[in-house]
Amino acid sequence: MKISYECGPCFLRQAREALDLSTDDENLKMEIMGEIFEYLSQNFKSGTNSNSTGSTMHALIKQRTGCADPYHKEKIESNNLALKYLPDVKKILEEDDSLENHVKIAIIGNILDFGAFTLDDDIESVIKNSLKKDLTIKDIVEFENSLKANDKVLYLVDNTGEIVFDKLLLSKIKEYGLDITIAVKSEPILNDACMAEALDAGLDEFGSIVEIGAGTVGYVDSKISDEFREIFNSHKFVISKGMGNYEGLTEIDLSTKEIYFLLCAKCNTISRDIGVNLQDMLLFKK
Repeated sequence: MKISYECGPCFLRQAREALDLSTDDENLKMEIMGEIFEYLSQNFKSGTNSNSTGSTMHALIKQRTGCADPYHKEKIESNNLALKYLPDVKKILEEDDSLENHVKIAIIGNILDFGAFTLDDDIESVIKNSLKKDLTIKDIVEFENSLKANDKVLYLVDNTGEIVFDKLLLSKIKEYGLDITIAVKSEPILNDACMAEALDAGLDEFGSIVEIGAGTVGYVDSKISDEFREIFNSHKFVISKGMGNYEGLTEIDLSTKEIYFLLCAKCNTISRDIGVNLQDMLLFKK
């Protein structure tokens, strides 16, 4: 997906956050922010790829600060907090074990920023209230048909914390008898799930976990490894979680694939691109 004018302040917000997590050296932060201003002044223009721009910016921060994983602590805490609520979510699903509810739970995982919650927050109410909302785009019939018609699926995960809720949808997918391949980032980027966090969350219970060969914001086709490209090309049926993967995958030809996007539209640029309202919950086939 291409950047909009609203991506500018978002890039700068992310840069500030990553810098604060990477170093306490105020002079270094000033230097790096100046370099980011220079980079954006040259590259922030219509037609620029949003994922590639963000990836370059975060790579610069990691290289200049020497901090390879600024969000390491936050990722661990997000997974641990989500795991504490997993039994409660399972109880909710016992009341309605439908495929649609499992999809909603996976999307609610995309809504919840576990890094911003504490054990004192009423996450259960957030979950229950979100479950009452209907999916704005609900290609659930097509989705179930794909589950029945295919023997394997590639599942592209998004953030830590969120991946714990993905387990419930992965468990439901298993009931359809599919072999599941779960794709994670190869290198740390933001709070995205890498191999360590996926294993910590127990995703290996449901399928084989593979790395995409890159540590990019979302999916950047030019950066994935040859090994992952083989895996991607060999899967007709793909499930994509989150906005970053949507931004990247919609840049390439998907005409030969049955690809479903599960996400919450959390920014205006994404909302406009899809044609929905802010905070809408979506399951749609592209």
